Formats: sequence, C-alpha cells, structure tokens
Amino acid sequence: MVDTNCMTLTRFVLSEQRKIPGATGDLTQLLSAIMTAVKATSSAVRKAGIARLFGIAGDTNISGDQQQKLDVLANELFINMLRSSYTTCLLVSEENETVIEVEIEKQGKYVVWFDPLDGSSNIDCLASIGSIFGIARKISDDSPGQQDGIQPGRNMVAAGYALYGSATVIVLSTGNGVNEFTLDPSIGEFVLTKPNIRMKPRGKAIYSVNEGNACYFFEPMKKYMEKLKTPKDGKGPYAARYVGSMVSDLHRTLIYGGIFMYPGSTKAPEGKLRLLYECNPMAYVIEQAGGMASDGNQPILDIVPTSLHQRAPIFIGSADDVKDYLKCVEECKKQ
Repeated sequence: MVDTNCMTLTRFVLSEQRKIPGATGDLTQLLSAIMTAVKATSSAVRKAGIARLFGIAGDTNISGDQQQKLDVLANELFINMLRSSYTTCLLVSEENETVIEVEIEKQGKYVVWFDPLDGSSNIDCLASIGSIFGIARKISDDSPGQQDGIQPGRNMVAAGYALYGSATVIVLSTGNGVNEFTLDPSIGEFVLTKPNIRMKPRGKAIYSVNEGNACYFFEPMKKYMEKLKTPKDGKGPYAARYVGSMVSDLHRTLIYGGIFMYPGSTKAPEGKLRLLYECNPMAYVIEQAGGMASDGNQPILDIVPTSLHQRAPIFIGSADDVKDYLKCVEECKKQ
C-alpha cells in the first residue's frame, strides 16, 4: 500500500521552518543540498564494486588515513553540493587540510563540518559506512576566516549523519529532538521512519570499543572495562559490539542504548576521532536524544577547539552508562 500522506524529510524540514518566526529558509535549502549529496554517495556505495570504486586512491588525508576512491568521490560530492546551495561560506572536511572558502558570489551564512565517508576502511568488506555533518552560523562580521571553522559544538544549529547499511538512512536534529528518515528508492525521497528518538537513561547492556588497544588504556578506562565485564545484581556482563565505523556503532547505540568509546591511550593521548566533524555532530545528536557525550573531563560540546583537525577522546551513549565511566575517572583521581 502506498502512503499518500508520507512525511518526507523535505516536508518535515519545511514544517519545522514554519515554526521559527522570521526564518529565511536558508537552513532548509542547505539540508536539501546535504540530502542530495547523501543520495549520490549512497548510489556510489551501492555500485562501488561494479563501477570499480573499491580500493585505495593512492593518497592519504590530513589525519594520516589512506584515502579510498569512494572517500575522494564522496568529498567532491559534498563540496560541490554545499557550494552550490548558496547558503554556506566555509566548509571543513576531514579530507582537506585547510578550510574550504566558498566563492563570494555563492556565499551564505552557514559553516558546515563534515566527514564525507566515515568508516571507509570497511568499504572493501561491505560493512556499513556513513557520512557525518554539523552546521553552525558564521561568527565573524566580515569575510569568513579560521575562527569560523573552529567553533565549539554548542554553536551548532543542526547536525546529523547518514548510514549506508541494509538501507540508507539520515538521522537529523535541528535542535528540537532527533528523527530518522529512510531512503525509499521507489520515490527517491527520505521518509520519516523513527520520529522523536529518545534514549533510555540505561539501554541495552552493550559497550563498543576497540578492545585491541586495551594494553594502552589509561587506568580509569581499565577500571571501567573491568566493571562492564563483571556480573552485577544478578545480571550478566555487558556484551561487546564493535564495527569500527563510528556511524554504524553510534547508530546502534542510539537505537538500543549502551556506550560507545574511543578513549585516549598511552599510544594516542587524545584518541583518534576528530572533534569538529566526528565527535561534535554525534554528541549533538545523542544529547538531543537524551544521551550524554564526554571526553572524560567535560561535555564534548563544551570543548573549545584550537585547530581544524583536533582529536578528542569520546565516551558517548546512554546517560547512566557515561556517568558510570565518569565515576571511574573520579575514583582514580582520589587514589
């Protein structure tokens, strides 16, 4: 049966726009451009093997990761769509060393941070991957500059991610809760499938972390891991689930609950994940759904960044689970 009154993402964003007095529609236009980039990236991911898009492109990005062919394609798609939306002035991508300034004649008022293809090391084995984005207004009065590109996460007005898995979905927050939209290939539109997603204070007993690095973890993390693996109050230990793609692991955490962690370690004190275009947008979404996100000392969104590709440890998910980790941090400080 065809739903003749389906709530598409475009329709949803337009209805949200109507609730804001004096809204110009620029954010709606910008989100529409992101939708187009996601659809095009999804199409490329689906036919990557046939179109010979698997494999390494022969270069590394600013973070030191080897660029896959799909990384390069997705990055170009996002940059072109965002530039041509006439709503952005500055773009920050994982794949580019410096900020990307939009031509003056195409400039708008928004800054966009994005990871065009998160988890790209999983491409060749067909594991789920995704795209991440965060949006804020520029803070400078004149031409956009470096200061616009390194704003705290609290400045964001919208954030979300796309997941290219068994279906293509966009999870989006514009500061009024979190909603999931699934791409319906038959009509080429994202349709609302999970409205107003809310995380329980403590969801399923699941933790997600690269435990292969356990020998490098700091003491609070080791202590917390020990607690997760110890049965308590008649309940068994937490179950481990780890894909190695932040979008995949955090989408599961959003839907089921639990905690996702990429801690600092003796090998990498600041962790691996980038603050501006990975941690901040995900923290924004999770907080809007009722969860928490911390670097172990303060909320992720409160961190004042100092560089474009700054890294940060992250502990994110159900509020009670994150609080349990923070208790371990405090206990270790007292010892």
